[in-house]
Amino acid sequence: MPGGDAIILFDGTCGFCNRGVRWLITHDPAGRLRFAPLQSRTGQKYLAQFGLPLDYLDSLVLIEPNRASTNSTGTFRIISYLPYPWRLFAALLIVPRFLRDIGYRFIAKRRHSIVKNDACPIPTVEQCARFIDQMPSPTN
Repeated sequence: MPGGDAIILFDGTCGFCNRGVRWLITHDPAGRLRFAPLQSRTGQKYLAQFGLPLDYLDSLVLIEPNRASTNSTGTFRIISYLPYPWRLFAALLIVPRFLRDIGYRFIAKRRHSIVKNDACPIPTVEQCARFIDQMPSPTN
């Protein structure tokens, strides 16, 4: 993985997702996680590599060597990269996936209304280094 242990692909146009990425950066002091929008060149490359649709925005995608995880599985695998006490929540992976995904999908369907117009603070140089790729510029 470029510069870390795993890559998180997220919806770059979603305020809820952007806020989640900022939370992860703050709570991952070892810098094990890297980030790229699903809509970026990097995001598109990994979606294709793992057979996901290029317009996939239904879930975050955790990219690890030889594996892509989505929905609640991706979320709890991400948590396993965080230090104590956060990593304890990864134990919820023992809950059957169909039950975990009910909660995940409930939030995912409402994520745009949960956080509206999230003002993105200017990231520090250290935070910028955690991003592999940025959103593509809209073409005119």
